[in-house]
Amino acid sequence: MHKTGTVVLVGRMGPVIAMDWIRMDKSGLSNSWDWKSVKDIERWNEPSEEGHYYANIWSRNRNGSVLDLGCGLGRHSILFASHGLKVTAFDSSEYAVDELRKRASDLDLDIRCDVGDMHSLPYDDGSFDHVFAYLSISHTDSEGIRKVISEIGRVLVPNGTVFLTLCSKDTWSFKEAELPAIDACTRVRLDGPEKGIPHVYVDVNDIKELFSEFELIRVRHIDDCLVEGRWQNSKHYHIEAMRTV
Repeated sequence: MHKTGTVVLVGRMGPVIAMDWIRMDKSGLSNSWDWKSVKDIERWNEPSEEGHYYANIWSRNRNGSVLDLGCGLGRHSILFASHGLKVTAFDSSEYAVDELRKRASDLDLDIRCDVGDMHSLPYDDGSFDHVFAYLSISHTDSEGIRKVISEIGRVLVPNGTVFLTLCSKDTWSFKEAELPAIDACTRVRLDGPEKGIPHVYVDVNDIKELFSEFELIRVRHIDDCLVEGRWQNSKHYHIEAMRTV
């Protein structure tokens, strides 16, 4: 069941318009990307620079296991598996996971593919050496992101590592776009494949609080200011952390 309620359209000078919000249920479950509507699909099949870096680093442990959390079409799952890592791919989109299963079969790669809710992962404690969550776990609200990060810590082995990205409060879509707000840190996209999907935004103080049970290894603030010839203000935090024993 979905809940109904009111969210406020936040302008530069404060609340200006109220509108209904009915797309999230009581658990804080976020909606899946509408992958069928994505036009530049090749972009989402190409692994990120960070994916290549961690594939090289993590594959030094030949028996290492990786959870690709919010795997989408599986670009990083395929990359990790091709480096010899034991890969589990997880996403809320059945369509995306089905597409990954087909690609993995065609490439003769052994990838476990699961569909579910990132707020309640279906894995035992200490199941993975590493978790990779690229442009994925921000698709929730302030309560939900705490649950997701707690779940990441639970499924990691002691001293296991996570790399993930979170949307920055310094980015245009939080500071200036006047998107509907669910809470002080969460805005809702209104168009494209992310239409109706919440995004939680953070700053450095939020990161310190969210990762209080982890050891933060590296935190970078990345501005993708020119992408495919288009200038933009799209900032994310890139976070590497280790589960403390």
